Amino acid sequence: MAALVAAEAAVTRGPAEAAEAAEAAELSRVLSRLLPGLEADNKLGRRRALEALQRELEAARPEAPDADPAAAAAAFQGPWARLLLPRLLRCLTDPAEGCRALAVHLLDLGLRRAARPCDALPRLLPALAARLACPEPARRPPPEPCEELRLALVQLLGLAVRLGGTALAPHLDDAVRVLRSTLLDPFAAVRRESCECAAGLARATPDHFHMQSESLIGPLMQTVSHQHWKVRVAVIEATGAVIQFGSGKSVDDVLPHFAQRLFDDVPQVRRAVTRVVGGWLLDLRDRYSFFHKLIPLLLSGFDDDIPDIAHEATSLWEKVGLQWQTENEEDLKDKLDFAGPPPAHHPSPERRPGLGCRELVFRNLAKILPAICHDITDWVAGTRVKSAQLLAVLLLHAEDHATQHLEPILRTLLHACADEEGAVVRSCISCAELIGAFVSPEVFLKLILTTLRKSPSAPGLLVLASVVRGCPREALRPHVKVIATELAQAHICQGPENPVYGERLLLCVQALVAGSREDCREAALPLLEVLVTVLALWGATGLGDKVQETLAALAAAEGVDGSQDLFREHLGPLLEWVAASHRDWTVHSAEVLLLDVVVTHSGPALGEALPQLVPILRSCLQPARDPALRLQLFSTLTRVLLRAQEAADARGQLRGCLDTVLKDILVPNLQWHAGRTAAAIRTAAVSCLWALVSSGVLSDKQVQEVQETLMPQVLTTLEEDSQTARLLSCRIVGVFLKASDGATEPDKFIKIYPGSTLFFSSSHASV
Repeated sequence: MAALVAAEAAVTRGPAEAAEAAEAAELSRVLSRLLPGLEADNKLGRRRALEALQRELEAARPEAPDADPAAAAAAFQGPWARLLLPRLLRCLTDPAEGCRALAVHLLDLGLRRAARPCDALPRLLPALAARLACPEPARRPPPEPCEELRLALVQLLGLAVRLGGTALAPHLDDAVRVLRSTLLDPFAAVRRESCECAAGLARATPDHFHMQSESLIGPLMQTVSHQHWKVRVAVIEATGAVIQFGSGKSVDDVLPHFAQRLFDDVPQVRRAVTRVVGGWLLDLRDRYSFFHKLIPLLLSGFDDDIPDIAHEATSLWEKVGLQWQTENEEDLKDKLDFAGPPPAHHPSPERRPGLGCRELVFRNLAKILPAICHDITDWVAGTRVKSAQLLAVLLLHAEDHATQHLEPILRTLLHACADEEGAVVRSCISCAELIGAFVSPEVFLKLILTTLRKSPSAPGLLVLASVVRGCPREALRPHVKVIATELAQAHICQGPENPVYGERLLLCVQALVAGSREDCREAALPLLEVLVTVLALWGATGLGDKVQETLAALAAAEGVDGSQDLFREHLGPLLEWVAASHRDWTVHSAEVLLLDVVVTHSGPALGEALPQLVPILRSCLQPARDPALRLQLFSTLTRVLLRAQEAADARGQLRGCLDTVLKDILVPNLQWHAGRTAAAIRTAAVSCLWALVSSGVLSDKQVQEVQETLMPQVLTTLEEDSQTARLLSCRIVGVFLKASDGATEPDKFIKIYPGSTLFFSSSHASV
């Protein structure tokens, strides 16, 4: 009866099935003949048996063009699963390394040829775990000691993942246990292959992988800083897939490591971070919960040193914004329907971010800013640079929405503008310019000027200059005079004696003049006061040329021909401003330097102001005043008198003040008093008198008047210890004699003669 049933089955099976059965039977006979060799006691016998199996399996591949691969795979499935697979798995523990390597190769061949490779998973995965997994992978070596074999075993696991697909779900525990060990393998190639395998496992089992994904994050993050950049790239890509198809809760554990990789020296690593983060923002299931954490990482790529990476980051961000805009179209309906053009003062309207991108930044700015404000003061320079660059990108997206966060932003910029890294300062300047472009001046000036009143500083002035530079002219117009008046306050414009402070103060004036142009006419006087202060206090540090350029720009804005005409317009108020406290001046008073600048830069206009200037000098040059102050002012007065023909007396104005200069200034200071300081003052007074009589502005009659007034004092100075005083006194007497044109009265000559004999007893030939 049984024979009859078998015969009927053979008849109904058909020729294809019969051929398949015959092929399977033939393969079974071959395997039955070769497999006993795997039990040989010596490794040479086992190796020969494995090599024979390899030849048979490779020879048994269907070579005919019309051969059916599916039929061949079906014929191979039975003998493979029943006879070959169990014995090959046992060979994985063979003492001989060569036998283990052949066994792995044969397992690879078998999986590729089998019709149902997933049937092998229940036995294959535990065997792989036994060879690759260990309880403490970071401390104990894996059971398989050979690096190349561990690599081959991980590649075999990867093949099983690709062929098994969703059938791997019941065996996730074993697969994850293997990967937790191999991700920390000492061999870099094993780590790379493990990363690819982890990513494949995540994609193959999307419905179940989330239960195991978190256990892979730890090993991945331990490997993300591996010394080989290809391993780092593989880890980043694998992490992207593990979180994409696993648990989103792991994002928080990964982000700090990804942030560090943005500073990686290898561009491929930074590109991998950009792609993975961009992919999460597009496809992560819980992405809305992580927008405020992921957006900064992607936007950081905008300023990458490699243009391709920056372009890719920009492209991904545009896709993210467009997708979010599409998903939230109902909420954005009004903004989409009534979308206006870019703001007229937008710094780059042709590259303005899309609505979705702007809204994403605006809605998450409150959560992002605290971290940036913290990192911009980090002790690591690279972190500060990245944070400052990111802040500029965020402000470009936020536009006028930055107003509600302005106080912490400005506080951060004030701190960061003092950074020693030039890149940080440049980014902060860009940030301040964007604030000026998008935020109302009433808002930012209230905060900045209040800070400057409390504590003037170079960073504060730099921020002010930058916001003014970015502010549109129309918005700035009502505030120009307020800003200029504030800058002209003594506690601001006469701040710390630091060259950087003076440079920043000058930047503020330059920004105001350039930004407001003709609108700064009403503020010309306070702006001129600031420029005079910069020239007086910091001109010697190299700012002189820049101040002159700014004076020329201010003169052009006011409609006058040059800086001298500008001084002519405001000379009277300038002298009032400088001399307001002249009765309290000491040599350390800044006003002394200011007076020197005003006097020496006024040109011909100074003559018109002599009635205002001379009383100031008379008050400060009295013998009771500070000797050092008198010396400094005599130096200023001497320089003025030396250029009297082209400046102070260009129109003959000096003659009207001559009596005051002689009797109230020179006579008291030429009086003899004991001490070196008094001698120095007499020398300074003699120098001043020489400048007066040699300037050519006095007629012979006026020189004779000077002679009548000062001859006794001049003769006294012929006996000074100072060679300079004696020499100048001689020259002055010579001028007096020439002015008399040989008509010197005998009495006067008798007075001069005793002193003149001292000339010849001097030890200096010039005297």
